[in-house]
Amino acid sequence: MSPPPEPQAGRAAWDRALRVATLLSADPHGCGGVRLRARPGPVRDAWLAALSAARTSGRPVRRMPAGIADDRLLGGLDLPATLAAGRPVLQRGLLAEADWGLVIVPMAERLDGATAARLAACLDTGRVSVARDGLAARLPARIGLILLDEGDEDEAPPAALLERLAFRLDLDGVSLRDIVPDSAPRDAVPARPAGTHSRSGAVTSHRPGHGTRWIESLCLTASAFGVASLRAPILALRIARLAAALDGESEPGEAHAVEAAELVLAPRATRLPEPQAGPPDLPEPTTSDTPADRDGDGDRPIDDVVLAAVRAAIPPGLLALLAAGRVRSAKAGKSGAAAASARSGRPVGSRPGDPRRARLDLMATLRAAAPWQRLRMPREAGRISIRTDDLRITRYRQRSESTTIFAVDASGSSAIERLAEAKGAVEALLAESYARRDRVALIAFRGAGADIVLPPTRSLVRAKRGLAGLPGGGGTPLATGLDAALALALAIRRGGGSPLVVLLTDGRANVGRSGEPGRARAGEEALAAARAFREEGLAALLVDTASRPQEAARRLAEAMAARYLPLPQANAASLGAAVRAAAPAA
Repeated sequence: MSPPPEPQAGRAAWDRALRVATLLSADPHGCGGVRLRARPGPVRDAWLAALSAARTSGRPVRRMPAGIADDRLLGGLDLPATLAAGRPVLQRGLLAEADWGLVIVPMAERLDGATAARLAACLDTGRVSVARDGLAARLPARIGLILLDEGDEDEAPPAALLERLAFRLDLDGVSLRDIVPDSAPRDAVPARPAGTHSRSGAVTSHRPGHGTRWIESLCLTASAFGVASLRAPILALRIARLAAALDGESEPGEAHAVEAAELVLAPRATRLPEPQAGPPDLPEPTTSDTPADRDGDGDRPIDDVVLAAVRAAIPPGLLALLAAGRVRSAKAGKSGAAAASARSGRPVGSRPGDPRRARLDLMATLRAAAPWQRLRMPREAGRISIRTDDLRITRYRQRSESTTIFAVDASGSSAIERLAEAKGAVEALLAESYARRDRVALIAFRGAGADIVLPPTRSLVRAKRGLAGLPGGGGTPLATGLDAALALALAIRRGGGSPLVVLLTDGRANVGRSGEPGRARAGEEALAAARAFREEGLAALLVDTASRPQEAARRLAEAMAARYLPLPQANAASLGAAVRAAAPAA
């Protein structure tokens, strides 16, 4: 858990949230929107009220219902009106109705991929396609999104949407004491006088004439803090220009670039810059340097000013996590977890819904319409009147397929014992896979490379055939084995499965990715490969196969964010039980 906020941190976060509300209300589509991480309550309601008060275009803030159908989101056939009129009636979608406005997306962490893709396309193009009179029409839909994130720490809205939103706010540390009546945003933001302090505490000034220098500075800052997406510096530059326009400036000044970096780049930081070096290849300031390339206080390069501002804008708790390297990305899902499905799986009842998005439950629909027939059509015998409210769709539940990937260190003199235990565990788990829909894969690394000995399978015959002639001996290319396991796990996850990586090793690498021997370099590469598992949020279990627990294996498990399990006297039964315990519950 992150440390409690400082006394002034809540007020600073609220001031920053109000500034975001002002910028977002000025240009919703240009900003893309905001991810608002806050629990339902008066603080979130106060920010949404402040955002509505800051709107000057007159367009209301619209709310998108959860599970909205495509025809209501994009436009299309109005089913209730069509049933009532007896002829096709078309409607405009929510996105087209909210043109130049804002759309609130509740429970954004549960947004399905198809709806997220349609929202992302609308943010990219500013238009939606709708069928009208047999022709495809493209209507303007220049909107901004407000993603209400109410999930836990390991839940997040779709990454495709987060990349396109300029702002990310976290109001969990803001209390009612931090909200004062006179701090609501105004229609116009007062210009900050030259030489005033930014939110980071650095002295800034409005200086025109920087040109493309601000673009380079924002890109260098994004790279220094580990922001990989190119959309981030583009959005930061857009916010800097928007802030300058609100201040009546023709182009961004230093204060605008610093503020844009604080609001856009700081929440996206995944690492801290190297302490011993600033931006690469920065020349020392000389008398020939122009004032546009230096800060007004101390003649510091503008890149250093933006870097310092972003570092100061990162919350203290996040700063500590970044320094410790413990920031994790959202997990894709639980291994073997039960997932809702629209058209396949085990039926688990019915509910009201649109039959165009799921299977119609005919019997449930007739049962819902039967009690109302005399009131709807008292004089017409032999006919059944079905309204939109009567339609019922079948609910399905399916279990996502789980795949256990064994990555086995097949090097050294004790490889025979380790491989024997791995073979026994694979065969034991395969015996249960028929009932649980699980698969098992095996990767062995030895010498200078790694091989997929057993691709993901549920076939016991195929597994025994692949395991029979597994060789052993040679060096330990641990990084290469981890890379192979990561690639296979990501491929399984992209296909909709839930991978679990089980690494059997003593953690003592002595062969690098290039195939050259060397313990120091091989150990560094293995730790770097292990951190990729943490970044991807993959479930993993590290089994220390040494005769005594090894510190190298423990460090490797910590880098992977994996469960560490020393098993000097492992057997097939205990290893299989450990694998089942490491997998999240279904």
